[in-house]
Amino acid sequence: MEFIEVKTNKRAYIDLLLLGDEQEDMIEKYLDRGTMYALMENDVKAVCVVTDEGNSVLEIKNIAVKAEYQQMGYGKKLIGFIERKYKGLYNVLKVGTGDSPLTIPFYKKCGFKETYRVKNFFVDNYDHPIFECGRQLVDMVYLEKAL
Repeated sequence: MEFIEVKTNKRAYIDLLLLGDEQEDMIEKYLDRGTMYALMENDVKAVCVVTDEGNSVLEIKNIAVKAEYQQMGYGKKLIGFIERKYKGLYNVLKVGTGDSPLTIPFYKKCGFKETYRVKNFFVDNYDHPIFECGRQLVDMVYLEKAL
């Protein structure tokens, strides 16, 4: 297993990125300014895009695991890599996600704690309703952990 920085042709991973953020124009807002990593094990298993948000805050903008490899620990391994790589360079790792029974427990298992919410984020910023586990995503939930 290896982690590689994707420096060129990030858009080649758009289908995978769309698993983590299902509207392409939203991905375009952070893709170029973000640093992208891929978790490789024979092929790409997962990708992650992180951005420098200032004030020693690093944000996970997108993390996505190929459907056939989900629930196998790849997402957690990718977050662990990000933590190790940026420890000492940033003080806080944060992530924004929908209020979903899939993602919130995942991030909490990775040591994140909920810090605040942005009301109506998904309703106001996406051109279609987004559902996960039968629940419409409305608010953006931000979680953080110390690095």
